[in-house]
This record gives sequence, structure tokens and C-alpha cells, in this order.
Amino acid sequence: MGLDFPRDPTTAVRGAVTYWRNVQRRHFLTTGGFAVSAYATPVTRWLAVPSTAPTAHRGTRHVGQSDVEELWAAAEDARLQDSRFGGGHWKSSSVSQCLTHQAAPLLNGTYTEAVGRELFSATAELSRVVGWSAFDVGQHHAAQRYFIQALAMARAGGDVQAGSYILATMALQTCLGGYPDQAVDMAQGASERGKGVAAPRVLAFAKLAEARAHGRLGDAAAASSALRQSETLLETIQPGGNDPDWLAYFTHERISADATEIYRDLRNPRAAFVWNQQADAMPAGRYTRAVGIRYAVLGTAHLQQRDLDQGLAMGHQAVKVLGRVRSSRACGYISDFVGALGEWKAEPRVADFIHHARSELAATT
Repeated sequence: MGLDFPRDPTTAVRGAVTYWRNVQRRHFLTTGGFAVSAYATPVTRWLAVPSTAPTAHRGTRHVGQSDVEELWAAAEDARLQDSRFGGGHWKSSSVSQCLTHQAAPLLNGTYTEAVGRELFSATAELSRVVGWSAFDVGQHHAAQRYFIQALAMARAGGDVQAGSYILATMALQTCLGGYPDQAVDMAQGASERGKGVAAPRVLAFAKLAEARAHGRLGDAAAASSALRQSETLLETIQPGGNDPDWLAYFTHERISADATEIYRDLRNPRAAFVWNQQADAMPAGRYTRAVGIRYAVLGTAHLQQRDLDQGLAMGHQAVKVLGRVRSSRACGYISDFVGALGEWKAEPRVADFIHHARSELAATT
């Protein structure tokens, strides 16, 4: 359930609604892990036919623009809460109920073609956000299902732009889940299918996802090329253009923050530090999880330069920030940092840090 990607939009809606209504059952949240093969059919079918013509619908209740705006607001609020508190916080996890109790009845309502197009796009974004929160707490199986249904809703609404963004998000999950080679293909597919349709910011996001996958593969040339393309696309954005509001957070500073991690993966700490200087300052407020992760990434980069003092300083900052976030994904960055401390583990201050990190983060996973 939740892994189907029907060609027919009506069947796709029925399948999505059925999954959202049943996903709260305990066995969906506690069994299964990430399976890259589950994305084969959805990605192939979306790339072959990325959109269908949305049609008007007659159902049980009238759906207007205000209903759609409520879904967009719920999606934006969920994204912000996820960034600030992590996917395991109740404010993030409770938003999945919005799909069941608000979005599902609207999809079965009465609406015009224009309203239907917006309704499907808003529902797709809401499902994408819920999927990312599930991924953040290690519920990879649930995340995949939410992402697949998000892609199905974008396709049913004829929204290639939203589909490209969702597919790029799926590529990030695939990359971070240990399959960077497949993630490259997915990110490139999102970019190629979106050309001529999606806004530059969406295409830039897809290129960044590709760069991150190349970084995990250790391909410095390909990572640098995709990163440059992402920057160039952002530079083409004109004031008052058609860029979507839901991707306004994706800026040059965000690219720089991700590039810091890319070059850490490439074991090029000097480049990582240069990119970090171009990223946003790191007050732990609105984007708490991202700040903590970047501290951990910088700490690992310092260790790559064999600078234990600065590495531990960054590590302590990461633990301090991430202690307020419920995110198993973020804790994974601390685990990577601890792994990089291996050759110094006999030193008392390193042993003290490892004990402190485990104690502080035990309640957040």
C-alpha cells in the first residue's frame, strides 16, 4: 500500500487517499526500510508522462480557493516546524493528519479545473513535506510512500514543476540512504523533464541534488559541474518572475551550505571552509537542524585537516544545537563525526566528548 503509481489519475487519487487513511496504523510506521527498487516504476512513469490534463470534478462538497490556501499554509507551517524541531517533534508528525482529514475530502469534492490544478499541487507539497519528516526520523519506508503519492498528485494535477521538485527530493533521500549512483539518475531526470517548464529555482534545486550525489560518489569534477549549474540557474532569476513561493528558502546561501557538505564528502576540507564562509551565519533559530548538521560537517572537515581542537569545538556546538531537535538523520551526522575521531579515541577529551554526545542525543532519536 502506498507504493503504487497508477497511470490513471482517478485511481491514483483513490490509492493516495487509502494510504493516508491507513498509514496511522502502527505496522506501517514500524516495519520496512528504504528500498531503492520501490522508486523504479514511479520514476519511470513520471519521466515518460510527467503530467496529465486536470479536469473538473463533482463530489460531496464544494472546494474553493480558500480551501486550497489552507493546504498551502499547512504545508509551509509543517516545513518550518520540521526545520526547527526535527521530523520527530509532535508539531511535525501531527501534520500527516491534515492529509487524511483535510486534503482527502477535498480531493473527492466539487471543483473547477483551475481549482483542481491548485488543489493537487498543494496536496503534493503537503505529502512531500510529511515524507521528508518521516525520512528525518528514519521511517524510510513511510517516507517513500509519501513521496510516491506526492509525485502522483503532482502528475494528476498536470504540475511538472512540482513533480520535478518532488523527484529531486526523492533523489536526496536516495543519496543519503546510501544509493548515490541511482540518485544521480533521478536528479538528472528531474532536471531534464523540468526544462522549459519548471522555474529556474526548481531546476537549480535538482542540480544541487545531483551535485550532492556526485559528492557521495567521490566524483569531484561532476559534483563541481552540477554545483556551478545550480548557481548559474539561480543567477537567471528575475525579480517578479514565476518562481514558486514554496521554494523561496532555496538561495545562494543554501547552495553554499550544501556545498560545504559536498566537499567534506570529497575530503577537500579547504574547499569546504571556503563554501562555508559564503553560507548563512549560524544562529540556531529558524533552521535549527540545518545549523547543527553544518557544525558537525565542519567538525569532520577540521578532523580531515587533523585539527582536533577545532574539530571538537565544532562537535560540541553540533551536540548543543541538535540536542533540541528530534532527528535521527541529524544524529547520523554526529555518528559520522564520532567515526572520524577514531584515531584520537584514546585521548581523554575525545572519550569525554563521545560520552557527552551519546548522553545528550539519546532522547532525540
